[in-house]
Amino acid sequence: MFRIRQIIKMLLQNVVLPLLYAFFRCAPVRRGSILMADAHHEGLPFSMQRMHEELTQRGYEPELFCADFGKLSFGQMVLFLIRFMRRYATAEYVFICDYFLPAASCKKRRETTLVQLWHSCGLMKKIAFDAGDDIPKGYHGDMFGNYTWMTVSAQVCVPVHAHALRIPEERILATGVSRTDVYFDAAWNERCRERFFREYPQARGKKIAVWAPTFRGNAARPCLAGEQEIRDAAEALRDDWYVVIKAHPHIDAHGRVSNCALPTEELFAVADLLITDYSSVLFDYLVYQKPVLLFAPDLKEYEKQRGFYLDYRQLPFPLAEDGAGLAEAVAGCAERYLAGQAEIAAFREMYIGACDGHATERILNAVL
Repeated sequence: MFRIRQIIKMLLQNVVLPLLYAFFRCAPVRRGSILMADAHHEGLPFSMQRMHEELTQRGYEPELFCADFGKLSFGQMVLFLIRFMRRYATAEYVFICDYFLPAASCKKRRETTLVQLWHSCGLMKKIAFDAGDDIPKGYHGDMFGNYTWMTVSAQVCVPVHAHALRIPEERILATGVSRTDVYFDAAWNERCRERFFREYPQARGKKIAVWAPTFRGNAARPCLAGEQEIRDAAEALRDDWYVVIKAHPHIDAHGRVSNCALPTEELFAVADLLITDYSSVLFDYLVYQKPVLLFAPDLKEYEKQRGFYLDYRQLPFPLAEDGAGLAEAVAGCAERYLAGQAEIAAFREMYIGACDGHATERILNAVL
């Protein structure tokens, strides 16, 4: 059955969608038209929300094409694809923030500007063609060739993403990542704090640690490492700390692990400590200039199977590779952070230096 589904998907992408695009592109480009598209969320993803706000403020009316393909029936997905290709063929601007295969299914017309906002900052685990399992082995096509522009969080990211996505460096803009602008919004941060303590009043008066591990496996068979060790540390620290467990949505979809329903990005404002492993949430959280603890119980295995762009053991944050001493590491995080502030500041500047609250404005000034 899996093999049949893959064959159908390849026929859609390599035959049906290109034919649809060729038919619909007979119409002229609709000047000023903007699409925002995503295949992983039922609504507009966080990574495009600030961009949508800015476009609306500038007088544009972006048309949204957002759906979670994993939740659609085959018929629903086909209808979505037909609708998207019809508008894509005559759009002047298209914004995406993740892999979006419909946009790669054909050679787009030159008058259409396709902007990849991307959904993560910095450099950590290998991605796209640099990783072993990001691109399906049976995939045929130029997944990223249609990108007019891609935005990243700092200049150091440009050559790495160019190699991983096999696109020219000149198409990659170190403007900062749009999603990070909201972290500089004092009113937004205050709303996040108010919402968190309203929904989790038991956390009041305690220090808050957020465990946000990376996604492992695939959407059909996700996996998690270190959950029991985190729960043991939370129990040992319960008098002084409230530990938020925030697993990837694909993990929770197979049996809820998280003890908090709020989005991960809304937890940064209340967190006193972020505990993560190889997730790019590390770079988002660096905006807040607060302590980080790396907990990587499967580091050797992950390093061998996936690999990193950085020397993981040399990152300027304390590292725990097992549950022994994890509670003590959490308790001592503030002291360790103060001791390494200069090194962390240099790391932050190198990998998210362009994320200063004005990335969305720079992106639009560059691409519109």
